[in-house]
Amino acid sequence: MFTKKLALMGFAAVLFAGGAMAQEVMAPKKLINPGKLTYGTAATFAPFEYTENGKLVGFDIELGEMLAEKMGLETAPLNMEFKGLIPALQGTRIDIINSAMYINEERAKQVEFVPYLKIGNEIIVKAGNPHGIKSRADVCGRTIAVTLGGIQESYAREDATRCEGEGKPTVTVLTFPTAQDSALAVRVDRADIFYNSTPGAVKQLSELPGIYELAGETFESNTRIGIALRKDDMDGKRAIEEALAALVADGSYDALIERYNLPKSVALLSQ
Repeated sequence: MFTKKLALMGFAAVLFAGGAMAQEVMAPKKLINPGKLTYGTAATFAPFEYTENGKLVGFDIELGEMLAEKMGLETAPLNMEFKGLIPALQGTRIDIINSAMYINEERAKQVEFVPYLKIGNEIIVKAGNPHGIKSRADVCGRTIAVTLGGIQESYAREDATRCEGEGKPTVTVLTFPTAQDSALAVRVDRADIFYNSTPGAVKQLSELPGIYELAGETFESNTRIGIALRKDDMDGKRAIEEALAALVADGSYDALIERYNLPKSVALLSQ
């Protein structure tokens, strides 16, 4: 009986040690749902977050699972429109925004960011480049398709303003709910150009060979993307930073980047 009791105590100790090893980072003290990392995502931005057979998939979805595991938590993702993410965070409906959110000055005034990748953007045209687009300098008078609310919409509107200031035909900006819709607009000649992130462009060209091509060089290649938290959530920021550091230390961060065929240049945290 005594031996059996010792064995059970030993088994419990192993379980405890295993749990301690799994939870490498202290979870935030205040969570929307106890025991869960509740995050908002706009699943329209492959390869970061999108739906496949009704399931949320992508780089950020896997990253969210890995971060939560480091904190001993489960994940509770909420898929919503991109424009609703910051209001949901500020309204305490979610703990974080995990949605490849580009860091810019306007957003940084509203939320606290923990950067985790550095990416660029690409000009995508129909195969054969029928309009001879070589750079953003050539887009005046053209129609550019972009995802509504994404950073590429900002770049397209900057181009429109620049073209008008130079006395050239303006840019027509068409916004769509998803990157896939924007790409389709180019394919069916509703738009001449599609602006997409470098990772998104890599995925698109590999999945649809011979349909599209890149035009010109990568632009805005130092754009950082980050996980967003409320301005007053320093404990949450600490937890995310520590969990990311743990993923870098054990090689999971670089392995995830490699698994999604992203260029090594995106690895902001391990360069």
